[in-house]
Amino acid sequence: MKNNEIKKWYCTVKTKIKMRLAEFKTPKTDREVFEELCFCILTANASARMGLNSISAIRRNLLNIDEEKLKIELKGKHRFYNARAGYIIHTREYLKKLCGLKMNKFLNSFEDVFILRKYIAENKDIKGIGYKEASHFLRNIGYSGLAILDKHILNCLKESGVIDLQDRKYTDIERKMAAFSKKIGIPMDELDLTLWSYKTGEILK
Repeated sequence: MKNNEIKKWYCTVKTKIKMRLAEFKTPKTDREVFEELCFCILTANASARMGLNSISAIRRNLLNIDEEKLKIELKGKHRFYNARAGYIIHTREYLKKLCGLKMNKFLNSFEDVFILRKYIAENKDIKGIGYKEASHFLRNIGYSGLAILDKHILNCLKESGVIDLQDRKYTDIERKMAAFSKKIGIPMDELDLTLWSYKTGEILK
């Protein structure tokens, strides 16, 4: 994948990408922020489309449904419905104790987005979320400058010569992507969606 191909595709999707990023930055309620976190739990090791279908099915009862009922709601919509139901309930109860699900106040208590991401990604009580989905979650609620390194993005970065097979550490790859973003003249958040849409033909969350 050559740089001129990326730039050409970016020109094609630039307006849609900017609109989508503006949607992400729209202020969200505490419930909406928690919903985005659950969406990312459902998307991990699955797909954005499966995550969207699953969160649509359970959105209404997220704050009060119990684990067994959640499993029933997710069955047929998510291939890992048992595990994901457990992850969501555990995370919800943890966040209730930690901050009363006052998600905005909790997230705003961190002065740096990278420290916040590390906390989310490495916290064993926020289940099913690693660096990729922590980045995904934060991007979807308006934070900037983070890479969502799924297989589509990684393949594009390899094809463009930005990374090679030896690059495995998330933050190292992210730094290389940030340098490439400056080199090619496409902002980091827009580059992420540019590469993803180039591979998938879609601009999802």
